[in-house]
Amino acid sequence: MKHLFPCTLLFAAMWLMEACSPGTAGTNHPCIPETYTISKDSLLDKIKGGWAGQAIGCTYGGPTEFKYCGTMIQDYVPIEWYDGYIKWWYDNVPGLYDDVYMDLTFVDVFDRLGLDAPADSFAMAFATAEYPLWHANQAARYNILQGIMPPASGHWMNNPHACDLDYQIEADYAGLMSPGMPNAASGIADKIGHIMTYGDGWYGGVYVGAMYSLAFLSDDIGFIVKEALKTIPQESQFYQCMSDVIRWHQQYPDNWKQTWFECEKKWSTDIGCPEGVFVPYNIDATINSAYILIGLLYGEGDFYKTMDISTRCGQDSDCNPASAAGILGTILGYNRIPDQWKRSLKEVEDRNFAYTDISLNKAYQLSFGQALQMIEKNGGTVEGDLVTIQCQQPVAVQYEKAFEGMYPTGKRGINKKITDIQELEFNGNGVVIRGNVNASDEEYVAEVELYIDGQLAETAQLPASFAKRRYELFWKYRLTEGKHTIAFKWLNPQQGVSIQISEMLVYNARK
Repeated sequence: MKHLFPCTLLFAAMWLMEACSPGTAGTNHPCIPETYTISKDSLLDKIKGGWAGQAIGCTYGGPTEFKYCGTMIQDYVPIEWYDGYIKWWYDNVPGLYDDVYMDLTFVDVFDRLGLDAPADSFAMAFATAEYPLWHANQAARYNILQGIMPPASGHWMNNPHACDLDYQIEADYAGLMSPGMPNAASGIADKIGHIMTYGDGWYGGVYVGAMYSLAFLSDDIGFIVKEALKTIPQESQFYQCMSDVIRWHQQYPDNWKQTWFECEKKWSTDIGCPEGVFVPYNIDATINSAYILIGLLYGEGDFYKTMDISTRCGQDSDCNPASAAGILGTILGYNRIPDQWKRSLKEVEDRNFAYTDISLNKAYQLSFGQALQMIEKNGGTVEGDLVTIQCQQPVAVQYEKAFEGMYPTGKRGINKKITDIQELEFNGNGVVIRGNVNASDEEYVAEVELYIDGQLAETAQLPASFAKRRYELFWKYRLTEGKHTIAFKWLNPQQGVSIQISEMLVYNARK
C-alpha cells in the first residue's frame, strides 16, 4: 500500500501547515485518521520490514562505528557490502547487533509477563543479561544491581550518561508494537527508557518510537518526522535540534552535507558523557538522532541512500543507519526492501542473536502478536484478517532537562593509583572521577570512601567485574560553587589489586 490515507498526496506540498485536507473532520491533525484498517498480512509485512531494516542498517554501518567523530565519511570512502555479509558479522562479530538484541530483552519480557509488566521486570532482565554494556546502559546496570531502580537508575544525578543515545538505539520495538499509536509508544518509553536515560537522552527513544509508529500510517517521510516530533516538548534542546534539521532540509533540499555542517556548528556540544566532553567523540542522543533524521529526509524513500547518508554523518554510524533503515523498512514493508539487501538477511533469519534465544523470524512474530494486543488494548479491533487501529494524535511527553546548571570547564589527567593520591583540588560545582579497578579476581569489590572538603560524601562499591563495573568511579553534581578538595579511603585493599584514577572532569555553574 503506497498511500495509506487520502491526505498523504496533498501533504507532500503542504506539510508545514497543520492541516492537509480541509474536508477531513473529527481530528486535531486531519492527516492522522481517527481509525485505520489494515490486513494482518500487511501489518506483519511492515513489522518485518522494521526489524529487517534495523538489522541491515546496523550491518551496513558496522565497520565505521565511531571511526569518524566530528567529520563526515567522504564520498570516496567505500562502504563494503556483498552477499553473505550479514552472516559474516553473525559469525565473527555478533556483538555488532547490540542495538537489536537489547531491544529483544524488552520484547521477551513483554512476551513472558504481558503488556502490563512493571518497570522493575524490564530493569532486572536488562541488568542480569549476559551481554556487555557501556555508557548509560552500564551505568544503569550498576545502579540496578546496587538497588537503585528506575526511574532513578537513569536520572542524571545517578547516571552521568543520562543524555547518551542508549535508549534511542533500543526503542525500535516500542514503535513496532504500537502501530499508529505514538502515545502508546511513548508510554512504553516512559517505563523502559527511564531505566537508563533522562531528558534529551530519553527523548531520542521517544522520537524514534513515534517515527516507527507513524510509519504504519504514511509513506510521506516529511509528515512522519514532523508529526512524531509533536511527542517531544518544544522547550527541549532535542526538539529544537530536530526542528532545525527539518528547516535546514527545506533550505538546502539537495545538500545533506550543508545540513550536517549546520548541525555540527550548533548542536555538536556534549556536556554529559564524561568520555565525550572536550573531544570530538559524541554519543549524545541529540546529535545522533539528527543524523537519523538527515538520512530519512535526504534519503527520499530510497533504502540505500537513506542508510548511506545516516552512516556518512559519522559518530555512532551503525546505530543511526539501523534506526533510519528500520523506520524506512516499516514504511516500505519487508517485501519492498530491495532484494540486494535481503539476500544476506535471509541467510540468518532463523539464527538466534547473540545472548538471546530469539531470531529475526521469531522477533517478527513476537512483535506482531504484541502489536495486535496493543491495538486491542488501545481501543482497536482484530476481526478475522482485518485489524482496525484507533489512531492517536501525538502528544508531548513531560519536560525533562539534565545537567542543568552544570557546565564543563576542565578535564585533568591524573593517571595515579588511588593509594598515591593524598588529595585532589578543583574549583567548580561538580566533578567526575574516572578510572578502573584492576584485580585478577572478578568477584572482588572495592569499598572506597569519598570525602569532599573533609566530609564523607559516599561509600562506593566498585566491582572489578567488567560486567558489573561502575562506569565512572565517582561523581558529584550540584555542589556549592567554589574551591573543593577530594580525598579517598580504600577500606578493603588486597594484595595484587589496584585502583587507578585516570582523569578528573570539572563542572562550573553555566557561564
